[in-house]
Amino acid sequence: MNDGSMGILLLLVDDDVDVATMYEMQLTAHGFHVITAHSGAEAIARAGADSPDLIYLDLGLPEMHGFDVLRQLRAAPATARIPVVILTNYSEPELMERGRELGAHHYLIKAHTPPAVLAEATRRWVS
Repeated sequence: MNDGSMGILLLLVDDDVDVATMYEMQLTAHGFHVITAHSGAEAIARAGADSPDLIYLDLGLPEMHGFDVLRQLRAAPATARIPVVILTNYSEPELMERGRELGAHHYLIKAHTPPAVLAEATRRWVS
């Protein structure tokens, strides 16, 4: 389906391959180009190399917490301005606030954000 989304590159960061695949399939079906990373280090490398238009970032990553990834993305000139949306299962208000303080554009709870809803929201954020 090409609904004006073609050419938009998304980086989806999630250590759960099945969850990443589920979101990737829906986003791709809506016309987005999607690359994935399954660790914090991989996310930082992919963001710097590929310059995505938007990053979806899980917090519970192996070896490096999502907030550490966000800090590093914001500190690097090449990635400082890329919008980051936290997409996680952690719903504690203090984590939501911390995400905003670190520069996340939005904070979404996976359990409340089915893939189709994410695809529609993505269109609004990157258009």
